[in-house]
Amino acid sequence: MDNSIFELAAGAASVMVRSSGVQRAGWLRAVAAALDAHTAELVAVADVETRLGVARLSGEVARTSGQLRLFADVVTEGSYIEATIDHADPGTAPPRPDLRRMLRPLGPVAVFSASNFPFAFSVAGGDTASALAVGCPVIVKAHPGHPELSRLTAGIVQEALLAAGAPVGAFALAEGYEAGVALVQHPVITAVAFTGSVAGGRALHDLAAARPAPIPFYGELGSINPVVVTRAADAARGAALANGLAGSFTLGAGQFCTKPGVVFIPRGSELERELATLAVPAAHTMLTESIAKGFASGVERLLAIPGVERVAGTQDGPLVVTASFDALDAHADELLAEVFGPVTVLLRYDSEEQLLAALDILEGSLTATLHSEDSDDTVAVIERLEQVAGRVLFAGWPTGVAVTWAQHHGGPWPSTTSQFTSVGATAVRRFLRPIAYQDAPDAMLPPALREENPLGIPRRVDGVLVCVT
Repeated sequence: MDNSIFELAAGAASVMVRSSGVQRAGWLRAVAAALDAHTAELVAVADVETRLGVARLSGEVARTSGQLRLFADVVTEGSYIEATIDHADPGTAPPRPDLRRMLRPLGPVAVFSASNFPFAFSVAGGDTASALAVGCPVIVKAHPGHPELSRLTAGIVQEALLAAGAPVGAFALAEGYEAGVALVQHPVITAVAFTGSVAGGRALHDLAAARPAPIPFYGELGSINPVVVTRAADAARGAALANGLAGSFTLGAGQFCTKPGVVFIPRGSELERELATLAVPAAHTMLTESIAKGFASGVERLLAIPGVERVAGTQDGPLVVTASFDALDAHADELLAEVFGPVTVLLRYDSEEQLLAALDILEGSLTATLHSEDSDDTVAVIERLEQVAGRVLFAGWPTGVAVTWAQHHGGPWPSTTSQFTSVGATAVRRFLRPIAYQDAPDAMLPPALREENPLGIPRRVDGVLVCVT
């Protein structure tokens, strides 16, 4: 891999660390406008490589440009810096010096594109947007599932950034397996963001940890996104829940990281009976050959488990299977392993005690969903769902991740490798580190920490949050 790509990124980092949030917001908005202007061209190329359809892909371009604009708003508003000032106080024991702390960019970061979102989690996706927003140059590793789209998008991003005044080296694209390894191991790279499989993510995580100077690895990996349906909810609206589940686990051919993969239902469930007669939507072609093979082997593994029965669909998908608590007790690892694609597992419970015991053995997920009625006592269930997921839904279905200030898209291992989000405003926190300045002359401080607050951003001063209007 040509070392010049790293040299340019290092040079850009020294410029970007001194840039203002307003400047970087301008860069992001320029990229967003460029993507919107090239939507038709981008969608045409993406549809050839992914076959996801014009409607889905057009919407994803809009989501991607929307993400860029959100992060532009985040860095303009300024609270993400966490500017904190403690004035000197000689009267304390011991005397307190003047201390001022804020978050600063790490430096160049590597971003690995995902297969299932060729725009929103790819070259110009949320990882790229959040890193650029805080002043980190980005080198993107293109996903082999959509190489032409990656090159086209990268060209649009680079052109827009340069035209908006960003330094050369602020953004670059790399391709190939060897390039991915080189990115993680190169000393210029200060953090890695990855969306993909547990196996691939773990391998890269280990590379990042094995460096002479280890770096953060922010991986979004496997997630089964458990759903709990109480007996009262099933009795009140089992048919509606069946329809909602069918639409959610087949969305995008089940190739969403938030697909509901395991659903806990009461024995004799109306939801299960309804699914058996429901016309499950036809599956879309899988995104890559490796995903298709993984789905086939995962379904084969599921169907081989003693006690697993087919409820609806076919082995080629979409597919709904069911199993009892006894099967879960004997084969938890196999039943609770993620199968990426249009399949979901219904697990029958006979009592709340059984349900709680099952929830206690779950690994981490991005989401957990509860369908209940007002009459239900769900305190114990909610406590367990909070332990295993980063986002807990009450009704609804987990597919679809709003890009907002309050969103959290992360969770305990193996859903992610850290507790930070990869979607929403606080995704920027992954690429920042705190620095404190003690007794620094005002002129030598970053603008965010100077006494007169020239940026006009929210700050905590002597323990009091001060918001500028």
